[in-house]
Amino acid sequence: MHTPIQPAAFSVGLTGGIGCGKSTVADLFAELGASIVDTDVIAHSLTAPHGPAMPAILAEFGPDFATPDGALDRARMRTLVFSDATARTRLEAILHPRIRDATAAAAAIATGPYVIYVVPLLIESGAWRERVSRVLAIDCSEDTQVARVMRRSGLTADAVRAIMAAQVTRQQRLAAADDVIGNDDGVEALRPQVERLHKRYLALSV
Repeated sequence: MHTPIQPAAFSVGLTGGIGCGKSTVADLFAELGASIVDTDVIAHSLTAPHGPAMPAILAEFGPDFATPDGALDRARMRTLVFSDATARTRLEAILHPRIRDATAAAAAIATGPYVIYVVPLLIESGAWRERVSRVLAIDCSEDTQVARVMRRSGLTADAVRAIMAAQVTRQQRLAAADDVIGNDDGVEALRPQVERLHKRYLALSV
């Protein structure tokens, strides 16, 4: 029996495609006092060296999917799930219930005036829309996404575009959002947008 995620009185689901700057925006909201629950951070902790999800992953996929220090071999798993849809389903069956439980636990101890859930695949998942008060999309051009991810990860442009193709389109994400922050112009251009939305969220959370 998994713990249901009980939304705070006011909560925001923050999403965006790969390379859009979700973590940067979340950090700016955190500086203003919002409580951040990042499902990507939770997923990484579950698959870190000897993380709690690793025994189930290795039982399902085999020891070749662990790095020498006992973490998930992300490159190998990425290659597999992009070539085999059933592998993605099997991995999600292991990770998603654990992420859901950890997310609920983090939200239960949040102390900020509102909670921001950072969920990269919020639109794709479907269920998240009902759990949050508003959806905030971080948006930038596709060329900016590709350049950022190539710079930080060393992936080729084609590899980045393949990841993007597995996500909803930019247009679908914007259509599903209640609020949008543009992130083509760097951190200083983000601050006033975050501050403006923070004030709105504070008013809505009362």
